[in-house]
Amino acid sequence: MPEPARLSPGDPAPDFTLADDAGGEVTLSGLRGRKVIVYFYPAAMTPGCTKQACDFTDSLDSLRAQGFEVLGISPDKPEKLAKFRERDGLTITLLSDPDKTAMTAYGAFGEKKLYGKIVQGVIRSTFVVDEEGAVEVAQYNVKATGHVAKLRKDLGLA
Repeated sequence: MPEPARLSPGDPAPDFTLADDAGGEVTLSGLRGRKVIVYFYPAAMTPGCTKQACDFTDSLDSLRAQGFEVLGISPDKPEKLAKFRERDGLTITLLSDPDKTAMTAYGAFGEKKLYGKIVQGVIRSTFVVDEEGAVEVAQYNVKATGHVAKLRKDLGLA
């Protein structure tokens, strides 16, 4: 299968409308005027994804104070995301992309290496979308642990 198309800074961020863990919907374009950190992760309640979600939750107040919103997107169903939120006390917005439409649009689904084998799956990725809806930062194959601290540093945030 071909490598998914990857986004670069300056590209328009693909819009999406996805279900959240509470049964509502979030549309990216509905957040215009704010910076949005959109991150894609493989599966709720797995060790790496839990660490990353907890790191974003721990940083959420300071990120919001700097004008950022955080959206975590996985292929999990809203019911599983609700359990993830409850289990780990998450405060970030969790969105469900079961048909992987948003992931595919962002180049965050495709071939990746897992334990030395090539598999189809979610490519752990993070994007910063500016107030006008353009990609400001596009990071693929990020590490779950330490990623939020690195992202804050990359963005020049304290």
